[in-house]
Amino acid sequence: MTPQKSDVKSRIVKNFDGYQSFKYLIPGKHYKSYQLPQSEKYRQTGEIKLREDQKRLFETILKSYPVVSLRDHGFVVPKNQEDIIPYCRQLHTAYDYKGLALSGVDILFENFMDGISILTSSNGLKWDDVILTLGIRYCDIAKQNTVYVAKDYQDLLVAKKTNRIAILPSLEAASIIENEVNRVDVLYGFGIRCMGITYNEANTLGSGLIEKSDSGLTRFGHKVVERMNRLGMVIDISHCGDQTSLDVIEASDAPVFITHAGARAVWNSPRMKSDEVLKACADKGGIIGVCAAPNTTLSSKNPNDHTIEAVMEHLEYLIELVGVDHVGLGPDTFFGDHVGLQHAFDDMLSLSESHGENYEESTYVKGLENPSEAMKNMIKWMITHDYNIQDIRKIIGSNAMRVLELILQ
Repeated sequence: MTPQKSDVKSRIVKNFDGYQSFKYLIPGKHYKSYQLPQSEKYRQTGEIKLREDQKRLFETILKSYPVVSLRDHGFVVPKNQEDIIPYCRQLHTAYDYKGLALSGVDILFENFMDGISILTSSNGLKWDDVILTLGIRYCDIAKQNTVYVAKDYQDLLVAKKTNRIAILPSLEAASIIENEVNRVDVLYGFGIRCMGITYNEANTLGSGLIEKSDSGLTRFGHKVVERMNRLGMVIDISHCGDQTSLDVIEASDAPVFITHAGARAVWNSPRMKSDEVLKACADKGGIIGVCAAPNTTLSSKNPNDHTIEAVMEHLEYLIELVGVDHVGLGPDTFFGDHVGLQHAFDDMLSLSESHGENYEESTYVKGLENPSEAMKNMIKWMITHDYNIQDIRKIIGSNAMRVLELILQ
């Protein structure tokens, strides 16, 4: 697959008035500016050609049904590798409203890259860093009209009607609450509606997926799960170890989400989920989102080439394992050099350990490099592989909406 040239303006499908992040400030005076990728960040790295009847079906799907990304980002990575860490040490990191307008997404689980917010800390996932990041992003969002922050299920329904994108504020992990369960309430007050239990390493709630010994959900973790249930906050176990995942599913009164992962049976790495966890999640009514971050959802059939075909192999496996009613899409893409960012934060977030071994690193996922192509190409892929419209509708959003209606209060 080779990048395809296209007219960016003609592909915008959501309201967009030209606003760029922090347009109300002066770069160089109010914040330090860094060189960012330009039009290349919207490149189409894999073209999926549709027949005329398939094009009509594609257009009908985008027009008629909610498109929910269980994990994607408006974040823009600076163009130069050496700028990534200093760029992330300031409040003013760019958010790409035009890129999201191109995505076709109606509802976006967005964690505002809280895991790499290093404003006051060198290791991230700290309370002050996350709160500061939320505040500055909400300020910027208030100045534009492409996206809006959703607080409840009814807010999500407005997106399609108004041709905008509903942001469901999320956190990658609950590490920032330390041992203060009341911080869950505070986060809810700040708009957070979805939170992961752990990231790759252990915290006060349980074990992350790279820990050699997973002792499961802690007593404090049980308190957090119970509080999230009471508040109406989505619980995410994407980065939890297997036993912690199973404990969370059992402890929660509500269905649990795996917003962005894949099947270990397709690619044997800690970042993927075992059949036992996947089945338990589905049996409780939960939803599993298929991830497309580089070097995660690989396939053992061709471990040295991360493409849309490998990613969708995970989708097909999940459908066979747990049924079409329990799967969704959580590409986990953003704008710019995703792998460059992974390298910059590898030691801090243990990313390479989570990806497993014995593969050649891909610099991007062919066909799924950024939000402007990811969800649309996934839909096109399903159309060209003869998925019926009802199953596509479920996978791209209706499954998630069904469960969100139960949880969000």
